Amino acid sequence: YFPPPDSNTPQTMQQTESAPFNVIWLQAGSCGGCSMAALGADDIGIEAALADFGIHFLYHPTLSLHSGPETLQILDECVSGERRVDALCVEGSVLADPFHTRAGRNEPFSKLIRDVAAQAENVVAVGSCSAFGGVPAAGSNPAGAEGLQFSEDSYGGLLGPEFRSKSGLPVVNIAGCAPHPGWITETLVALKLGELHEAELDAFARPRFYADKLAHHGCSRNEFYEFKASAEAFGEAGCMMEHLGCKATQAAGDCNQRVWSGGKGCTDAGFACIACTQPGFEHPGHAFQETPKVAGIPMGLPRDMPKAWFVALAALSKSATPTRVKKNATRRHQLIPLWPKKGEETDAK
Repeated sequence: YFPPPDSNTPQTMQQTESAPFNVIWLQAGSCGGCSMAALGADDIGIEAALADFGIHFLYHPTLSLHSGPETLQILDECVSGERRVDALCVEGSVLADPFHTRAGRNEPFSKLIRDVAAQAENVVAVGSCSAFGGVPAAGSNPAGAEGLQFSEDSYGGLLGPEFRSKSGLPVVNIAGCAPHPGWITETLVALKLGELHEAELDAFARPRFYADKLAHHGCSRNEFYEFKASAEAFGEAGCMMEHLGCKATQAAGDCNQRVWSGGKGCTDAGFACIACTQPGFEHPGHAFQETPKVAGIPMGLPRDMPKAWFVALAALSKSATPTRVKKNATRRHQLIPLWPKKGEETDAK
């Protein structure tokens, strides 16, 4: 992994072509899920995937072998500017003092984040907790959890709306609970190559290469969605939007277009998308596994679709639903095959 630094030869602030792109990864109010996701990057782990691009972890709380004194030295050198920080990655919500105190120092952990952010060329929020507050900010939020530059969907957070890193970028939000490991590695590589500019960030400062897509794109249940042939219980094959709380048509992410832990996104694994890349996903106002409705119409409609259009299209789609699709939607296993053999049930029956 990462050998202890030679304290006698601190890096200069001038980045050379051969110098590594230095990353500091801090864990704030976190479950550690973002680090766990990163371990699966490119099937070889994030440290090996990034090393091919000259990206080096100065410190990661899970992966590094540094002991307490060595870690404190590295962080002190980053704060003082002796050691170059090309990207500060923060995982987890920022918690108010005294809920999170920095180990080895009698000061709030939020102060360490501020101090390193002031020296960093780039600041990256890894996961929806550090981006928007996430799960620790749900409910009454007694710990004062917040994101680095957002509190849910509003600018604010620890660093404030005006913050810009030394590169001129705002905090780059790799939202997701947890984010796809490819989103993490590709963002850091783009920053290293100088190819991630503010125009490539969306309204919530998420990289557009994944945020300009929907989790719905590439979903294996799309035929059922098109005909509004809905599953009524988990484990069934149909679309989960109408009854089971799926928000894939409203959630940023190319989750169903990438391989992830041997499969694609949550819907491919048989569970509804809960829109974990969106600010405020942690308190939807209803059970995650239910779709709230008004007069039988789902309240959460597809992104940018007027309600009247959805009702009209849904009615038309249902009237044209093939028997095969309709019957298979509420089955755990295919009842009517696409290409039936002689004697098997077909759409005509």
